Parts: sequence; C-alpha cells; structure tokens
Amino acid sequence: MESFLYQASIYLAAAVIAVPIAARMGLGSVLGYLAAGIVIGPVLGLIGSETQELQHFAEFGVVMMLFLIGLELEPKALWDMRHRLIGLGGLQVVVSTMALTAAAVLAGQPWTVGLAIGLALSLSSTAIVLQTLSEKGLMQTGGGRSAFSVLLTQDIAVIPILAFLPLLAVHEFATLGPDGSISLALHEDAAAHHAVPSLVEGLPGWGVTLVTIGVIGGVILAGIYLTRPVFRYINAARLREMYTALALLIVVGISFLMTLVGLSPALGAFLAGVVLANSEFRHELESDLEPFKGLLLGLFFITVGAGINFQAFFADPGDLIGLALLVILAKGIILYVLARAFGLKSRDRWLFTLSLAQAGEFGFVLVAFSLQQNVIPQDISEKLLLIIALTMLITPLLFILYDQISRRMRDAAPVHAPDAIDEEGPVIIAGIGRFGQIVNRLVQASGFKTIVLDHDMQTIQLMRRFGIKGFLGDPTRPELLKAAGLMKARVLVVAMDDRDKATMLVAYARRQRPDLHIVARAYDRNHVFQLYRAGANDIVREMFDSSLRAGRYVLENIGLTEYEAAEAEQTFYTHDRESVRRLAEVWDPNIPSSENAAYVARARELEKELEAALLNRVSEVDQKKSA
Repeated sequence: MESFLYQASIYLAAAVIAVPIAARMGLGSVLGYLAAGIVIGPVLGLIGSETQELQHFAEFGVVMMLFLIGLELEPKALWDMRHRLIGLGGLQVVVSTMALTAAAVLAGQPWTVGLAIGLALSLSSTAIVLQTLSEKGLMQTGGGRSAFSVLLTQDIAVIPILAFLPLLAVHEFATLGPDGSISLALHEDAAAHHAVPSLVEGLPGWGVTLVTIGVIGGVILAGIYLTRPVFRYINAARLREMYTALALLIVVGISFLMTLVGLSPALGAFLAGVVLANSEFRHELESDLEPFKGLLLGLFFITVGAGINFQAFFADPGDLIGLALLVILAKGIILYVLARAFGLKSRDRWLFTLSLAQAGEFGFVLVAFSLQQNVIPQDISEKLLLIIALTMLITPLLFILYDQISRRMRDAAPVHAPDAIDEEGPVIIAGIGRFGQIVNRLVQASGFKTIVLDHDMQTIQLMRRFGIKGFLGDPTRPELLKAAGLMKARVLVVAMDDRDKATMLVAYARRQRPDLHIVARAYDRNHVFQLYRAGANDIVREMFDSSLRAGRYVLENIGLTEYEAAEAEQTFYTHDRESVRRLAEVWDPNIPSSENAAYVARARELEKELEAALLNRVSEVDQKKSA
C-alpha cells in the first residue's frame, strides 16, 4: 500500500507541476505529460519497472476517448465518412507501409522484418492527435475530420495486422550471448502466463466469423433496446455514483467482450459510442466518463515519457533522432500528397499532414507482438520503440509548427471581381452579416436608401434571393467606398466581422470625411477602445444590448416590476457608456488590461459607482411609489 501511494503521489505531482507550465507556454498538455514522465523516470529515477504494467492500464484512456468520440457521431455521420475511411485512411496505411518497408529493405533488413517495421510505423498516435485536436478546437475542421477518419481506419487495421504478423515469423534469431558466443534466443509468448479466455479459440474460420458478427450485433441491439430500461433501473436508486458505475461498466464490459473475440477494445468502445449517440443518456455518459478519460490519457502520456530508454538512446542519439525525423518526413510527404489528392484546402492540408506524421501507441503493441512472434530481432525492436517514442515526443512541436503556418496563410478562396457600383445613398453599410442585416432592414423599412457592401459572394447572393440589393466588393477598398458615395453619405455603418479591417475602415473614413457620422460594431471592450481612437461616433458591442435585455428579464422574474427592471437597465446602459469613455483615457493597446494598473484601478472605481447608481435609482423609484 505504501509503495502504491508513493507512486501515485509521484505521478500526480509530476502532472500537476508540468502540465500547467506547458499549457502556459503554449506547448499543450500532451508535451507537458510527456515531459513529466521523462523527468520522474529517466532523469530522476523516481519510478521503475512498474511503468510498463501501468501503461497497459493507462491505455484504457484511449478506449474511453474513442467511446466518447463515438457518442458525438451519429451512424449517419459515420456513413457519410465512408469515403475518407476507406479511401483516405486505407491509402495512408497501405502507401506508408510500402514506403517504410522499402526503406527498411534498402537499409539491409530482410523483407519480412522490413514489412513488420513498415506496418508498425505506418500507424499514428490516436491518443496524442485526438487529445491535441480537441484542446485546440480543431476536430470540426476539414483537416481534423480527415485526421480522425485516418486514425479510425488505423485502429481498425490493427486487427488484420495482428492476424497477419505471425505469418512473417521465423523460428529463431541469432544473438550474442554474455560470453560473446552466438546463442539462439527464442521469445516466449507472454500471454501464456496471463491467459485470457476466448470465445473463438479452436473454432474454424467460419465459426470465428459467426461469433464475431454475433457479438457485434449483440452490442448494437443491447445499445438500442437495453440502455433505456437499465438507466431507468439505475435512476430508481437515486444515487449519483451509480450512473458513473454504469458508464464505466458499459465501456469496460464492451471492451472485455471485444477481447474475447479477438477484436480491438478501442474499436468496440467506438462502436458502442456510435450506437448510443442518439440516446437521451448521451450527455450523462459524457459527463461521467470525461474525468476518467482525461486522467488515464494523461497517465498514458506520462508512462510513454517514463518508458524511454535513454541509456540506449545516448548510445546512438544521432542515428535515432535522424531515423525518427526521416519517419516523420516520409509519412508527411505521403500525407501531404494524399491531402491534395482528396481536395483538402491549404490550412486543412497542413493540419492533416503535421498531425499524423508520427508513429503511435499501437506501434508499441505491434513491435512487442512482432518480437514475441519472432518476426523481428531484439536489437531492432529496441530501436523501433525508441524511434516511435521520439516521433511522439516531436508531435506537439509539429502542432506548434502548424499554428505558425496557420497564422501566416489564408485558405485560397474563389476570387470574384467586385460589382460596378452605380448607386449612391445617404447610408452605407459595410458588412451584411447577422448584425448588418438587422440594421439594413430597419433603415430600409423606415424609408431610407442604403448602399450595402460585402466581400462574400454567398452572402450577397442570399440577400438577392430575398429581394435585397447589395454590391460585392471589399468595403475597405477606397475606390469602392467612393463609388458607393462616401463623400456624400450622411452615415457609415461598419458591421464587418474582421476586427482589424473594421478599425482600418473607420480610420480611413474619418480621414476622408471628418463630418461623417460613423456607427461601428465592436467585438469586445478592447475593440471599442480601438474604434473610439479611430474616430467612430457610435460604437455598439455585438453582445451588449442582447445581454442587457436578458439581464432585464432576470430582474423582472426575481421580484422587480417591469418598470423597475427597465429603469435598472437604463441606468446600467448610461453608466456603461460613460465608463467606456473614462476607461478609454487610461487604456493602452500595448499592455493587457489585466496588467494595466491605472485601468484596473479605474475599472474598480467605476464598478463601485455603478452599484451606487443602481441603489440610488431603486431608492428613487421606491419614493415615487410611496408618494
């Protein structure tokens, strides 16, 4: 017990210290967990041989992650992904395997060993990639969805690969004995010591197929018909922890059932998640399992870092790092070509390429299994494990590289020639999204002509379907503004989504027309200050008025009358407008507001004034009532 508590304290302390540091440095949690494992393992030696056993337990975090991802995918969505799963994912595994096998054979390895190496290195890290994509909010991008499709295909491919590898086995490998003589090293099957029952052992091929299909069908039917009555039964206990126990039972039970028929637990968990995606209990399952998934995945990454054999690494660091980089480069080239072939855009193409270029945790499994089956020799397996670990360590840096590339590039968009503007009006509206549409409808319905400019062809075409005329073009271009009547207009409405362009447009219009009234949409308070300095007359924060109205509804439903709530709303509105002007005097664009002492002091002062103003207003209303 004391040993367990000591080890648990070491792992948790390492995570709590390293991960926040890595996150604050913008490196992501995965690199933090890996670094924590390296520090407490190879560097300080605080943990020992139990890491490998713990890693098998921690791999269950990958299983939970795939179950939770399955919950987010309806069967229809999975069917819509079939082209990426079969085409993109299948080609990635096949082409990467062929290329890496050829490289290994050219390096002097037998073709059987080369093929085993190619298969092991062709797979990417499901745990690192999905965790990082989720953290960075990239799962729903084109590149993120394509990466997920490939990872799912790889997880499925593990099953036939494990079945195929024994066919490459040789009976024995010659290795050097302790005295320098050549001895024959036969590798025992470790599974013999920890035998797991099997439902398909000893069955003919057709029997294995029938049992496997029956188990998968049973999981699907149970998910459809049994989950609702089981949840009702658990609900009758009125114990919150029973929901957590049931969620764990579903994942653990299905994973164990998959192992009984020789399938991947992760694949089984994913299938169960997809079946339950339309269930009303989906959100309950997600909230119960999310903490377990996060901790187990973190533990898995720590064990990967702790398991790196630095003694073997320092014996030949140049070759190992070079081989790891060559694996990333080779897979990256293949992924980039496939991304172009399947029509991914530039930013998505780079995300797809850089996120999947590493080897993954299933590579550890395949290397260990290949060694166990006498497919590869001991010295090759040790090098492969180090190469896989190194590529996983480099992966967070590849995501940082993607961030840098993404900031400097824009996806190529169809270029449309701007419309010839042959009209002028007293009101020019630059940007006709959700905000600009409301302004335009109100002004036009009140009998005033507007000239609408927007750079998005789809938006302009959509407006025209509803009988609203607009001109295609970039509102920040001086010639388009002048053609729209900037020099004669009375009001300019800046309702663009791009904050920097909106500020630039306000500044330009103010220089050209000092007498023009400019109404501008602001994203937040800092944007308000920028627009104020640029010369806008009226600045509207996009969420401010709707939030203020929501607050009034709250006041009406907790005891205030409609009149009292309206008075409080008006007081808040008036005070906030004055507060923004006073805060703009001490705002500095070069200093974050939270670190600007003068700004913070004035904000606190104004907050106290707001409280006093609201209390005084309530008091005045009460006096009027009593009078």
